[in-house]
Amino acid sequence: MSGNPACACGRTRSLPVIPRFQSPHLLASLRRILSRFSAAPWQVGLLACAVALIWVAHYERWTLESWHVPTDYYIDAHETLARLKAASEGDILPLRPQVIERLGAPFGAYWNAYPTPDKPLMLALGALVHVVGLYAAANIGLLLAQVTSALAFFFTARWLRCRWEWAAAGALLFAYTYHTVHRGLSHFSLVFTWTVPLGLLAVWLVAGSRRLDWHRPGAIVCLVAAAALGVSNPYNLFFWLQLMGWAVVLQWFGARRRANVQIGIVAILVAIAGFGVVQAEAWLYVEDTGALPLLARNYAGTEMYALKPVEMFIPPSFHHWDWLAFFGDRYTRWSGWRGEIFLPYLGLAGIAGFVWLVVATVRRIIDRRALPGQALSVGWIIAYASIGGVTNILALFAGFQVFRASNRAAIFVSAIVLFFLVTRLSRLSGGWPRWVRFGVAALIAGIGVFEQLPRPEDALKVDTLGKMVRADREFGKKLEAALPPHAMVFQLPVLGFPEVATPHLMNDYEHFRPYLATETLRFSYGAAKNRARSRWQRELEGHSAREMVTQLEEYGFSALYLNRRGYQDGGESLLRELNQLGYTRQLEGPLGHQMVVMLHPGERPRPPMAKSLTIGRGWHIQPDDGIRWAYEGAALSYFNPYPTSVPVEIQLSLTAVSPRTVVVKLENAIVHVMPVGTSPSTIVIPGVKLAPGVNRFSLHSPAPAIRQGPGRNQLRSFGLKESRVNISVDDARLPAAHKPTERKRGVAGL
Repeated sequence: MSGNPACACGRTRSLPVIPRFQSPHLLASLRRILSRFSAAPWQVGLLACAVALIWVAHYERWTLESWHVPTDYYIDAHETLARLKAASEGDILPLRPQVIERLGAPFGAYWNAYPTPDKPLMLALGALVHVVGLYAAANIGLLLAQVTSALAFFFTARWLRCRWEWAAAGALLFAYTYHTVHRGLSHFSLVFTWTVPLGLLAVWLVAGSRRLDWHRPGAIVCLVAAAALGVSNPYNLFFWLQLMGWAVVLQWFGARRRANVQIGIVAILVAIAGFGVVQAEAWLYVEDTGALPLLARNYAGTEMYALKPVEMFIPPSFHHWDWLAFFGDRYTRWSGWRGEIFLPYLGLAGIAGFVWLVVATVRRIIDRRALPGQALSVGWIIAYASIGGVTNILALFAGFQVFRASNRAAIFVSAIVLFFLVTRLSRLSGGWPRWVRFGVAALIAGIGVFEQLPRPEDALKVDTLGKMVRADREFGKKLEAALPPHAMVFQLPVLGFPEVATPHLMNDYEHFRPYLATETLRFSYGAAKNRARSRWQRELEGHSAREMVTQLEEYGFSALYLNRRGYQDGGESLLRELNQLGYTRQLEGPLGHQMVVMLHPGERPRPPMAKSLTIGRGWHIQPDDGIRWAYEGAALSYFNPYPTSVPVEIQLSLTAVSPRTVVVKLENAIVHVMPVGTSPSTIVIPGVKLAPGVNRFSLHSPAPAIRQGPGRNQLRSFGLKESRVNISVDDARLPAAHKPTERKRGVAGL
């Protein structure tokens, strides 16, 4: 038994310097790792083929044409496809500003505050887009998600000395576990779960292996798993860090094996470093630290999207078998607080493994023996992620709400109970004839996979999706034929990005459709919401048709795009006005949902400037009688698109809950100090020079805020009724807008 003799005899716990891998040891370790697969390559090939065949059959991707139609083309799927498109155009490279050049026209869409998960994966598939096309690359990505998950589980199970037929059965069950396969293209990053089995193996090696050493294969597995988790989905990384942290604590206060502790700590650091590298733009290139967060997270969300343990055992209401779907229907009728409903479902095989694990744990407790490691892992995950658990304690008392959807920890529960199930069955069936073992394993895997797969899509829905994709392709070709390269298209209705309420019948992210179907055109949609850079879009939408097109032409826009689904009248009133103004050159999409009206862009376009300031942090989100109340020091911002400073006049209409002084600062320099009463009054601040880029204003009052009632948004200090920015110089004295320069595909622009 290897241990830490220094700790055992009462000496200091200081850790020695980590030895470096030497080439002979490294090569030998790699050979031993590969031998897990190379002992029987046909087994690995058979497993991969089985996983792929199931996917192809389920989605009916038997023809080349079918591979060029995505599995989903609604809401979040549009965002996933847009990220793949941006990756193919070189806009999301690590350690570079994440600016999507063809979106958010004319400035580009700045997504630095909305990082891309699984960035290496997106970049790899983005490169594939140039070879096979966008939708085929998305389909290949989904297929790879299932295959890689199965192979990772198989590798880990074989490492745990599981017989190959049971390892393969568990791999099939894990690859098609309900938690992942039902997410599909909409939750693309969450479908790639191959890091979970490897991560669990690393945790178990650190927690309990007596032979873990820097020169052994286990160390390489731990570091590779850590690096993979660091650069992939943040949710999986978050839950894995907890388990690895507990493994290190267990070793530190238990067996005290120095190598285990060292490797565990280094693995944690590697994972964090990997995460920091691929998500660095969120810290390196944030323009406005006072801006509202792009994704609104609150305590209520941590309850709604928390893991509800009962959902691990409730089949979905659309299950293949009606007798199981009955329970899902009942749950839907009776429950009133649902988030990502049914996704934690473990499947029949997973439930069997969970029950077996509980029974084994209870027996260990009765016999006063050590608990199974799997039970400790599952116990912590449930304790942390369940509603009312640690996740809610941290959210309520510490404000830690970023990982609100803790139900996604169910993938770890699924993996753990499946490992427990197949390893136990492998031992139990050791004396069976080989053909019996193989038959039982195949039967369990077949039933388990079938009952977790979604029901086949309705033929009409699949046909409608295909027609929509083909129509968008056709419409995109017409647009690019009618407009010059890099022409700008303004999109109505104006929508922010991401996650906004949409008007009438329109879906969120639907404005990405023309972007996906074109190669050079630039679109106004995609600009980050609640940002000064895109404030002008919302203001312009409220103008008359004449004022709107006049200003758009001054800004250099070549076309106005209209999604009819966003208007109760299908946009007919606006189109009539444009026709009356002489804008009769129009293109209509094949399905009638999309209209494009050609404009006459000016020869010397100027960039748009907003006429008001943008609300930031410190204000209550919902106005009260037209007044936006501040509950502490509050932020405002303004974007100057010109390369030189611009003098402006700022007008603020302010009120307060009690007479007080309000101090206005621009980039920490005081520009005005004013008394504010309980009735709205307008304050004029002349001669304010706005520097190029985002200008950050802050307002604060030395007097404390006052709570005016017990409800929400009642803590108040001062309120903003209106703001206005008046340019102090003629437009003719301002420089013209910079025209976009063409860049090579695959190279990110700054």
